Order: sequence, then structure tokens, then C-alpha cells
Amino acid sequence: MTDTAAEPVLLAAGLAEGTGEPDPLAMGRADAVVFAVADARRAARRYCAALGLRCTAYAGPETGEPETVSYVLSAPGTRIVLTSPVRVTGPRGRELAAHLARHGGGVLDLAVSVPDVYYAYDYAVDRGALSLAEPYEVRDRFGSVVLATIGVPGGTRHTLVDRAGYAGPYLPGYVPFEGW
Repeated sequence: MTDTAAEPVLLAAGLAEGTGEPDPLAMGRADAVVFAVADARRAARRYCAALGLRCTAYAGPETGEPETVSYVLSAPGTRIVLTSPVRVTGPRGRELAAHLARHGGGVLDLAVSVPDVYYAYDYAVDRGALSLAEPYEVRDRFGSVVLATIGVPGGTRHTLVDRAGYAGPYLPGYVPFEGW
């Protein structure tokens, strides 16, 4: 007989049942919800004013992202990224423009924080998730982030994120937001 009263404690602590080791599938929280929008700057200003969110990071042509512009909005326990195409010349711009044409504005990606992206990715793909991007590491002066992306029915993708080695504003390529 198992002690089912201890299971929630193990899960809350992120420990694998019966091992005392960290559970590689322990989902800490949603890392970010990424929305595709027609005008990220306008949407960011409205979200900040209406919802009391704070813009904390930015990526765009000035930071090396020639095709898109993105604003990261934050509140305790919440991170929303608003992204829009600037110039449709490569795969990222085409993907975003196609999503907006097909669906209008809406959720593009649900990023999920996991302690081991490699394990979580293999686990999901072995059980039928569509592989969109195998695990890879992205670095900048703030450290490194490990990412992988899987697809699920309905078209929304899920990015698995391990930012344990990262101290930057959001992801490599983003800079702290300076103001409107």
C-alpha cells in the first residue's frame, strides 16, 4: 500500500516518487504565454494600462530581430509576450504572418518551465507529441537557456524552457525595456 497523502508533497517539492531525486517532469509553472498580434507596441501599451502589467523586456530590429518585434509584460507569477511581424523576409516572419492571416491575433506558444528540457522533450515525443525543435541552448552575456518545441493538436506549440542558468530579462536576444 502506498502513502497517497505524501504524493502531493512529493509533487509540490518537484521530487520523483520514491527516489528523493528531482522529478525531470515537474512542471514548475507556465513560463510565458506568447501571443501573435498585429501591432505588438500598441497591444503592449493597452495591456499595461488595462491590466496593470509592466513591460520588462523587448526584442526587435534594434536587438538583432529584423523580422519581429516583441514586448514582454510581467506581473507576479505572470509573463505575457506580445509579438508582431515587422518585415516578412524569412521563416520567422512568414510563420507569424501566416498565423495572423489564418487565425487573427491569439496564442501562438505556451512556454512551460521544466527542470530538464532534454528529458521532458523525449518523454513528450515518445508519447506522440510532434517535434518542432529538438533541445538546443541559446546564450548571451546573461547566461544560457535550454529550449525545445513540441506541437500539439490545434496548432498551438509548447516551448519547454530551462532557464536555471540564465539571469537576463527574458531570453537571449531580449534587452531590458527602457520605456515608450
